[in-house]
Amino acid sequence: MQRPIEFLPSALTALIVGAMLWHGPIVQPANYHAFADHSVFLGCPHSADVFSNLGFALVGLIGWLALRPQRAHIGAAWCGYRLFLLGLTLTALGSAYYHLAPDNARLVWDRLPIAWACAGLLAAVRAETGQSRQPQAEAAILALLAALSVAWWHFTDRHGQGDLRPYLLVQLLPLLLIPLWQGLYPTPSADRWCFALAIALYVAAKIAELNDHEILHALQWTSGHTLKHLLATAAAAVLTLRLWHRTRRTARPFT
Repeated sequence: MQRPIEFLPSALTALIVGAMLWHGPIVQPANYHAFADHSVFLGCPHSADVFSNLGFALVGLIGWLALRPQRAHIGAAWCGYRLFLLGLTLTALGSAYYHLAPDNARLVWDRLPIAWACAGLLAAVRAETGQSRQPQAEAAILALLAALSVAWWHFTDRHGQGDLRPYLLVQLLPLLLIPLWQGLYPTPSADRWCFALAIALYVAAKIAELNDHEILHALQWTSGHTLKHLLATAAAAVLTLRLWHRTRRTARPFT
């Protein structure tokens, strides 16, 4: 029998969905594509925003190579972490493609893998905290819902008013539900601290994104959006490194 407090994640999700429905469509700013970075390197426009995506590819690919052989030790959560690593790798490609010539058509390929990475983390932590009876099916469903959130924005954008609510929900839920799940169900303290650090880095990344031009003006050497890529990469690296360390200890034979 569930404790009453275990209904809190579902209640919070319902509250957020209700608030978004009440609010109405959330559209992106008209000047969204006017990024501060105008650097050129090796003939590549917006080069800092483009090349700063390499970190996502490195974390995604190295994480895959290091963790896939240990998937038996990761257990049911591997389905989610696999989606997370795939999302990271594709984010490097999609975001670089978008920043070469930013527009709404290219933005789809930036947002889609980000949504998959978020869905992967949700699926992984649900499985780790013992709530998922069918982790593979749940990861697939969350991946589909993440894709539909981007498709909804693209569809509504083509009809005059791009609605970001489902896509924002996909990004917001991991920040809220993962700490809740880890607090409600048995979770190693090291995992909780690493997720807390990753969430803090991701929040800092979003703040940097919102202050793109101001950060470039203040620092001179990097824009807020480039810094966002670096901070988000650091967040992903923290989670991947913790998972590798945990599975390495689990896989170590007794002597």
